[in-house]
Amino acid sequence: MVIVDKVLISDAVLTADFACNISACKGACCWEGDFGAPLENAERELLESVYPEIKEVLSPEGREVIEQEGTSVYFKGNGKFGTPLLSNGACAYLTFEQGGVARCGIERAHEQGLTDFLKPVSCHLYPIRVERQSRTGYEVMNYDRWDICAAACQRGEQEKIPLYRFVREALVRRFGEEFYEQLEGAAQHLRGEAAGEMGKESFE
Repeated sequence: MVIVDKVLISDAVLTADFACNISACKGACCWEGDFGAPLENAERELLESVYPEIKEVLSPEGREVIEQEGTSVYFKGNGKFGTPLLSNGACAYLTFEQGGVARCGIERAHEQGLTDFLKPVSCHLYPIRVERQSRTGYEVMNYDRWDICAAACQRGEQEKIPLYRFVREALVRRFGEEFYEQLEGAAQHLRGEAAGEMGKESFE
């Protein structure tokens, strides 16, 4: 565990390799799971304000659910607000591109210049998850390992792409450039130690 600016960071965030392989998983993280994408309070307000601009990009089913349940909903199961879900469990903001690849409708609307909101930061950071400890006030950053991302793990290992670098843009968006630079330094130290231990074991 590493601490950077009151954020407790799991070693796996810094040592694992990862790079999305969308052609393999088809964006399954947008429709798998029990809860919607976690939303920060500011994002809930923002989604409500930009919905009129982005709704035409969404599917008819998504618009129907959002207009019935709201642009965000509270999930008792995990005690958090998140994006609403379709009856099949998929995110209501989910859209599909050619080949059946899932794509965030909010992100598509952003690319079309309809909104400045890129997408929920929890989606941007994935497979990293960040939660705040109410008792200490610290945030905890973990690597959410999931079998649907097996192809991403393989690609990351083959191309030697560290997880934290893969989500660099999201980390800077959420925590700032200075935080990322400190995290990078901690990661290089930790990965260097791990490589040294492996070399020592093979030598012995």
